[in-house]
Amino acid sequence: MDGAIACTADEAQNEADWKVGVDIGGTFIDFCALEARSGRVASLKVLTTPEDPGAELMTGLALLAEREGFDPARMTRFVHGTTVGINTIIQRKGAPLALFTNAGFEDVIELARLRMPDMYSLFCSRPDPLISRDMVFGIPARMRADGSESRAPDMAAVERAVAAAKANGAQGIIVSFLHSWRNAAQEAKVKATITRFAPDVFVFSSAEVWPVIREYERSSTAILNGYVHPRVSGYLTALEERLKEHGVPARPMLTKSNGGLMNAAEGKRACVNMLLSGTASGVIGASWLARQAGEHKVLTLDIGGTSADFALIIGGEAQFGTGELIGEFPLHIPSVSVSSIGVGGGSIASVDAQGVLRVGPESAGSTPGPACYGRGGERPTVTDAMVVCGWLGHSQMAYGQLSIDTGLAHRAVGELAARLVRPIEQTAQAILDITVSEMFVEVEKLASRAGVDLRDFTLMPFGGGGPMLGAFLARELGMKRVMAPRRPGVVSALGGLVADLRGDFIRTIFSPLSGASLAGIREAFEALAREGRDWLAAQGHDAAAELSLTCDMRYVGQSYEIEVVLLPEWLADGNVAAIEQAFHLTHERLYDFHDPEGEIELVNVRLSAIGAGPKLSFPEIDEVDAPAIPARRLPVYTGVSVETVDLHDRQALVPGSALHGPAVVVQEDTTFAIPAGAQARVDRHLNLLLTFAE
Repeated sequence: MDGAIACTADEAQNEADWKVGVDIGGTFIDFCALEARSGRVASLKVLTTPEDPGAELMTGLALLAEREGFDPARMTRFVHGTTVGINTIIQRKGAPLALFTNAGFEDVIELARLRMPDMYSLFCSRPDPLISRDMVFGIPARMRADGSESRAPDMAAVERAVAAAKANGAQGIIVSFLHSWRNAAQEAKVKATITRFAPDVFVFSSAEVWPVIREYERSSTAILNGYVHPRVSGYLTALEERLKEHGVPARPMLTKSNGGLMNAAEGKRACVNMLLSGTASGVIGASWLARQAGEHKVLTLDIGGTSADFALIIGGEAQFGTGELIGEFPLHIPSVSVSSIGVGGGSIASVDAQGVLRVGPESAGSTPGPACYGRGGERPTVTDAMVVCGWLGHSQMAYGQLSIDTGLAHRAVGELAARLVRPIEQTAQAILDITVSEMFVEVEKLASRAGVDLRDFTLMPFGGGGPMLGAFLARELGMKRVMAPRRPGVVSALGGLVADLRGDFIRTIFSPLSGASLAGIREAFEALAREGRDWLAAQGHDAAAELSLTCDMRYVGQSYEIEVVLLPEWLADGNVAAIEQAFHLTHERLYDFHDPEGEIELVNVRLSAIGAGPKLSFPEIDEVDAPAIPARRLPVYTGVSVETVDLHDRQALVPGSALHGPAVVVQEDTTFAIPAGAQARVDRHLNLLLTFAE
């Protein structure tokens, strides 16, 4: 691989310090391995094995050892992102659960927030809850909003409910009572009774998962955690055993939805924290690459086999939020803000009953995959359309594991073209145009919500499919710059390597902002700080910790709050005016409005405990004036006609190399399609920078 520093076999054996990041997607598992002492980077893609999640991990480690001299016994850091949790929810293959809540509130998860997913659709419906109504049991109990007990839980009713839940096949029970954010004693008491009465059933209480105000959000987060618990816990246990069998000394770490890391032991318990681990680590990897390249405003585009994910990087940092969708359900814990759409390289193109061409959301996945993979797929996909147009299929894919069969791609797209009574190239182009237009709509929504002008941003495409379609999307969005990293296909795996330990903690305060309320905020902050430091210690982090404090605040009368950054010295000094000013400024920035005379209400205090990860860097190479020499020329259908364009090998491009579109750049993990009117050059970080003429 490029960037390697030569060393003897003995030196490698004695001095090697391998740090490995792994990310499992819908089609491929990606590896990014860094030998820290020499700076050598090795990367790899392996097809996933849905029937045996985790088996492909061992296959990949064996291939790294064979091809790159990787020694598992010299691995000091192993970070892993997985889609086991989110796929369990999307496919609805989680554990049968029961919900114990207050009598009279059994409809809490069905009522939710009384909102429809699409208010403008006459055919819209809400998803069925993960727990059916007959598995929800009301327990006579009541905690007041001030934390005092109005009625103690009826333990005889708890025992009857446990017996009924087990008889109906429940493997786990979620306990979620009113106002447990204020006082969790009733939930804890009921959980202890369930554990004593039915030790074979796992139990989670809402307050231990995420102790936040609003019963639906707290309940649904706990339900998601319990729903995936058996599969995630079983997967992680098998992972630890496999790594131990292969002599890996590093304790496995897991990427989290918040872009940080946690150990596998916590992952088995706090499963909900890793539901968006793959998409989050991709944004963290992209943020690191953006900072290295000096890019301050970036729109990321991560295209895999089944979906396209978008995120904004501002000031070199990922953006965070709550309420991200996990399948059809909102996730109410902090996570990297990512927008997704069901369009990827494996998305299947079809004609509906009205004769309209559609793309996705159904995907061919890794098995059987796109037709051109030659693995049994027969239906046309976005990847097949790229092959038919000539952008793809000129080299092996996925580090030599896949050879493109252009004949199979033409057959699959040809059958669709016959139904549409259109030439095959035009049909393939229509598939690509629809794909780009669907992504365009989703990106415009993201930009509108964030209030940004994408013309000021650089697009960073990654994933196996990002570079294939990224430049076309950027051109439609009016963006002037595209930055393709050296190894776009393994950016999510890189994100695991550069990520920090990060734990998020919350306390609900719910009081007016005043000098009198500062004592409660200080007390909550001190408790959260202790909890955060203890959490970092449990993760094996013994260095300095960074504590980041925010507060959810709103004007009295508003239904929802905004997150405001606080400085600890404001609390120490009792500086209410500074906190008020911070809220007003944040409200003005988000809504172009603030009320200096408005009464302010505190809702939640939040703390992020961060333990810095290893400081990694890739070598920079001086640019030279070296024209890019194409390997050969080939015919490509560019949307209007077939043109003869240059084909470049990414490995042969050096910093300073320049080329112009239309052109194709091939490499081990992806193919970069450069449209007409674009100029490209390689920078000193080996990124391929593309600019469009005004």
